[in-house]
Amino acid sequence: MTKRKMFLRMITASLLRRRSRMLIALLSIAIGATILSGLVTIYYDVPRQMGAQFRSYGANMILLAKEGQTLTVDTMQKALDVFPEEQLVGATPYRYVRLDMTSRQQSFTTAGTDFDEVQKTSPYFSVEGEYPREDKEILVGKEIADTIGAKAGSYIQLTWRPSVTVNENASDDWIGGAKLSGSAEGFNAGIVVVEAELDDEGRIARLTIDASSQTPEIGGQVGTDKNFQSRFIGKKLPVTLGEDVDAVSGATISSQAVVDALNNAHSITKGTAAAERSGYFSVTGILVTGGEEESYIYMKLRDLEDLTQDKNLDVAELSISANAEQLEKYVSEIDKADTGVMARLVKRVTRSETAVLGKLQALVFLVTVVVLLLTTICVSTTMMAVVSERRREIGLRKALGAPDSSIRAEFLGEGMFLGGLGGVLGALLGFVFAQVVSVNVFGSSITFQPLLLPVTLLMSMLIAAVSCLLPIKRAVAIDPALVLKGE
Repeated sequence: MTKRKMFLRMITASLLRRRSRMLIALLSIAIGATILSGLVTIYYDVPRQMGAQFRSYGANMILLAKEGQTLTVDTMQKALDVFPEEQLVGATPYRYVRLDMTSRQQSFTTAGTDFDEVQKTSPYFSVEGEYPREDKEILVGKEIADTIGAKAGSYIQLTWRPSVTVNENASDDWIGGAKLSGSAEGFNAGIVVVEAELDDEGRIARLTIDASSQTPEIGGQVGTDKNFQSRFIGKKLPVTLGEDVDAVSGATISSQAVVDALNNAHSITKGTAAAERSGYFSVTGILVTGGEEESYIYMKLRDLEDLTQDKNLDVAELSISANAEQLEKYVSEIDKADTGVMARLVKRVTRSETAVLGKLQALVFLVTVVVLLLTTICVSTTMMAVVSERRREIGLRKALGAPDSSIRAEFLGEGMFLGGLGGVLGALLGFVFAQVVSVNVFGSSITFQPLLLPVTLLMSMLIAAVSCLLPIKRAVAIDPALVLKGE
């Protein structure tokens, strides 16, 4: 029989004779290896998991046009080329304009966007209903919905009016052939809007009145009573209620609002870049976020382009799965590129992510160190008990001439064997442990890292070897003469 076989037989026989103690040592190493394997897996997977969690809080980078440049979908796409495909979670374009809801004489900030990308970069959006899918569909913020009484299935007419250059003195616009537009406050703070055309002599030739904000049975008559409207035809501005025209019976306040709107009217034919455009839109859902998004209307970017005939963007929001250092690198690359686009980080998101990630990784590292220390103490204590039980055996072997090296080798071999077996068990159980933690804490699974198996095995054997140092020292120090005397 070779020395190696004899050595292995001695080790296995010793382990089997003390099954209960060795089982405790094996379980200690296996548990330590499980925690080590699991926490190391989590430690290296935490950046990805935390990144995925923080992406639910919104974008962490924005794109803007450089000074003197314009941001479009095309220039945005060029800037996105710097990001690896697997790190780009979403890129949402936005353009903001004020659109009028003529029926209520109110205007709202409206955002044109891509709803597929919105769901990637702003997963915290809560929609009562559903996101728009077809053209001419919109998402209305809860604040606006409460104001105008909108709900899923409602229809809203929205109008885009281009900016108009007007004179400070309205009378300068009251020239022959002018087209006028004006508004004034009527009953119960409702806005009355008028549009008029002047003939060649500067007299009112045509008049339309929108008084839908007034009481339908009373003040609303100023917008539907043709007789009242005809009283203004042929008159020159300014006009006076009671002198130039008579009020509608019972609707003096609304009638005065029409007069005030005409007297304050400005030309809409001077400085107008383009004609106004309107469209009817179907409300598919109400947006609830608890933030400023509730005061916006959202529509497809294509629908907003059709209204404004403008394809420029105001900003693009990006959600990138990367750490702070990588994000800074991408910002630098975009700023240096000749695309007319500059990038900026959303500091409140990136700083929070970095801080939380650092603290979480530090906690995982600390717990791992503590568990390994406890495992070392437990294995060392068990081996010390084994040495105490085998004092007579060790003394007899030394008396018969056994060298200290053979005793060291035997105890170290037992410890390494336990460490190897416990390491294999721990590596496999550690993956299960990490998977359970990941699913329950982060809501997603992790992938098995093959390299972790040999690393865990080596660490377990190293811990077992370190745990045996003090017991081996005590075993070697046994005096055979004292032991054989029974002391």
